[in-house]
Amino acid sequence: EVQLVESGGGLVQPGGSLRLSCAASGLPFSSLWTYWVRQVPGKRLEWVSYINSGGSSTYYVGSVRGRFTISRDNYKNTAYLEMNNLKPEDTAMYYCAADWRRFAVSRPPDAAAFNYWGQGTQVTVSS
Repeated sequence: EVQLVESGGGLVQPGGSLRLSCAASGLPFSSLWTYWVRQVPGKRLEWVSYINSGGSSTYYVGSVRGRFTISRDNYKNTAYLEMNNLKPEDTAMYYCAADWRRFAVSRPPDAAAFNYWGQGTQVTVSS
């Protein structure tokens, strides 16, 4: 079965940390760009971060730069998003996506455009 499965979300206090995982199966994960995208109910999808297939190139949206770290382990077919110093405005559903293409972050992400899309994991930052 072809799928991306996110895990690691939850409720955390401001200033806390979470590590999201994105486990891939049935797809050529090591050949794909991997993305983390988030969405607050009623708002558009927002880019969070991406990493190229080999792990040598990354991107972070300005609001998370310096706090979040994306990485991948192609032997485990898994990508990660380490999130530190979390803020209430980080509260969202976080989705993992993968594709052969590098998408332009100048446009909002479109879930239908990705070849592979996960089911999401909820991150809630609240005291």
